[in-house]
Amino acid sequence: MIRPTLFAMLPEEYVCTPDSMTIDGKGNLILSCPNYADPNMSGCVVRIDKQKRISKWFDVPVHPETGVARNMGIEFDGEGNLYLCDNQDWRRSPETRFKGRMLRVRADEEGNILESRVIAWNMEHPNGVRIKDGYLYVTQSRMSDVKDPSGKMVSGVYRFKLDDENIKVTNTLEDPNLFATFLTQNPACQYGVDGIAFGPEGDLYIGNFGDGEIYRLTLAPDGSLAEKTLFAKDPEQLVSTDGMIFDDKGNMYIADFRVNAICKMYPDGRLERIAQSPDCDGFDGGLDQPGEPIIWQGKLIASCFDLSVGPGKVNTAHEMPATMSELSLD
Repeated sequence: MIRPTLFAMLPEEYVCTPDSMTIDGKGNLILSCPNYADPNMSGCVVRIDKQKRISKWFDVPVHPETGVARNMGIEFDGEGNLYLCDNQDWRRSPETRFKGRMLRVRADEEGNILESRVIAWNMEHPNGVRIKDGYLYVTQSRMSDVKDPSGKMVSGVYRFKLDDENIKVTNTLEDPNLFATFLTQNPACQYGVDGIAFGPEGDLYIGNFGDGEIYRLTLAPDGSLAEKTLFAKDPEQLVSTDGMIFDDKGNMYIADFRVNAICKMYPDGRLERIAQSPDCDGFDGGLDQPGEPIIWQGKLIASCFDLSVGPGKVNTAHEMPATMSELSLD
């Protein structure tokens, strides 16, 4: 297996929970930090330049009712606008239920907010986002008001236009923006779709977190759903599917959040665990509950969420400072 090493310790004054990543037009690594570990610390976006210098880029515009932002999934469009999943209800409290938002933010180099728009609101649990052909595809990990006869958790993928504004999501099967739905079978982990990535052939891949599954969604020419198939599953190699990213050879790398691991999916769907850490603080580079991987400057970089504990999870405690791991792909 590949031994992870320390990529970065993140500044404690503005990061306690790192999550999703993307790359800007100048090649900087952009990190979304929802900062769930400290209720008084709102979400921000961090920039890491090619010399690995870390700085806060901007504070995410807060929700008018909760007074904080909880930004997870993050993605740029071709014009430099940044789209963020504001997942207010990660901790599941009555005050934050259905307060989730899909935001569009434009900031200058100094972090001044030039534009802030709510694409969609009233979401229960928006998590990951990807963009293709003028549309946002967004995973929502819980749709708890949708009652399947089995009693199992329903989750879904939504599709919005990039220029949509102020759409109220209904969190029902009748929602016109609901693109696909999923059922999580694992009774020990009732948490739905999470990771999302477009493959080299244009298909959309979705990870069902609780079941450790990867689905392939084939799109019709108009971007609608043509086919949904289970593409990869191997519980010996992949337990949970959090964030995921493709390389230029068609391999996918998946953060296995529950067991502190990174899994590689080959183009034929074969899964292989390539790195794993025991319960750790991440200070030596260990995978301390990896939330999302990204390929940057020839390395696989993983953010360490390091917050969720309980049955089935290797992680047992939150430690500061927050960390990021690095894996060689040579």
